[in-house]
Amino acid sequence: MKTIELSNASRPLTEYASELNEEIMVLTDGSKPVAAIVPLKGVDQESLALSAHPEFLDLIARSRAEFAAGQKLSLDEMKRAVLPRQKGNKRPEPTVRKRGR
Repeated sequence: MKTIELSNASRPLTEYASELNEEIMVLTDGSKPVAAIVPLKGVDQESLALSAHPEFLDLIARSRAEFAAGQKLSLDEMKRAVLPRQKGNKRPEPTVRKRGR
């Protein structure tokens, strides 16, 4: 991770960003972090939008707290909890909706 004090930035931020490979650059103001330039190679717009969405961040924080408290499910337990019950080993057929004329 690179750090640059905003008062020492002598070039446009786009130039600093173009020099990043996989590294993050943290911008500071009086040694206090205020922003970051993060490379987005291979990141889709949905992931980027979610990464800063307050409700998503709250969900992640609650999930981490539950995990830390030992409130977790195995993958098999999770599947039983959320997937529809099936008869035998058959997978449910997809529902096809026909449009009215």
